[in-house]
Amino acid sequence: MPRSATPSATYLDSDDAVQRWLTSIRRTGILALDTEGASFHRFVDRIYLIQLSTREQHAIIDPLPIASPAALGELVEDPKVEIVFHDADYDLRLLHQDYGWQIRNVFDTRIAAQLLGIKAFGLAALLERSFGLKLDKKHQRADWSMRPLTADMLDYAAQDTMHLLGLRDILRDELEQKGRLAWAIEEFARLESTRWAEEDKGQAFLRIKGARDLTRRELALFRELVQWRDAAALKLDRATFRVVSNDVLFEAARTAPDSKAALGRIKGMPRGILERAGEELLAAVARGLAVPEGELPRFPKAARWDRDPEFDHKVGALKAVRDAAATRLELDPGVLCSRERMEVVARLLPTTPEALETIPEFRKWQVAELGEGFVKALKPWASESPYRD
Repeated sequence: MPRSATPSATYLDSDDAVQRWLTSIRRTGILALDTEGASFHRFVDRIYLIQLSTREQHAIIDPLPIASPAALGELVEDPKVEIVFHDADYDLRLLHQDYGWQIRNVFDTRIAAQLLGIKAFGLAALLERSFGLKLDKKHQRADWSMRPLTADMLDYAAQDTMHLLGLRDILRDELEQKGRLAWAIEEFARLESTRWAEEDKGQAFLRIKGARDLTRRELALFRELVQWRDAAALKLDRATFRVVSNDVLFEAARTAPDSKAALGRIKGMPRGILERAGEELLAAVARGLAVPEGELPRFPKAARWDRDPEFDHKVGALKAVRDAAATRLELDPGVLCSRERMEVVARLLPTTPEALETIPEFRKWQVAELGEGFVKALKPWASESPYRD
């Protein structure tokens, strides 16, 4: 049976209860949505709660004891229904991963706030700015996979959508007043295809911060140690850092311990892991040491560009235009245009604003605000441009 999570939110943990609630909102044209995962605690991340709010009703769905809520999928995939998130990226990835849903009509209050030049754009800060509400952050790192969840935790989770539609209304009005609603719509449209890309798990160790500081032999040891840890974390369904930290694995890769005593001297090595899996760790080190020289791992080569002694000057000229526009628009410079995109522009050397539209990540609203200035800034190098007459 559904039970009260807060005075105005309903906790739904059965197929019948979910279906009844979704039937009651089937005609809604707008829905606030949030999810709770547990990546801080679990190796396999998935959705452990779904929070929903219309303008009149609020609910929390517990997805663990129920089947996939197909009626909710139909609702959120309906392009006529606007789905409101705060910082949609993670939620959209989880919803696609767990249910295969692709949401086509998104409003993201974080993006809206950034396009308005609001510096504190976290949900708590925005709710305080708009409504004077102060959210308690004590469950920010909660383990949402635990059951039963306390009433306090459910109340905390419900707050994530309870005021989101009102916040959306305020931010949308402000975007309209500043003439930036079209900017937001363009950004929201780009969220439709958000999902986790397929990755080569065998190369994941190369993306761990600090791996580039290792020699190729140390990388071989590190690869074996990371693969051991990932297998252990999967078996325990525990976040990797809760099994063994990266720092411990880096030290093991550098020192190549050959005994449990040597493993035990590594700062931060968990005693339980040493006792239960010390031999497995030593075997991983041995496998890394046995990799032939010609097969040692290496980082993929970065894209090579012709050496351009003027490149930094070109980027600097673009940055000056970007920063002046950011001041004029009262926007964070990074929101207006990242350095990475300016570097692409510096290599492209456009002679017309329209040429910027060939850059996949460059938005139409950015072209409108920066195009003329960027072209003018690059004029001293126009003779090098592939776009010259």
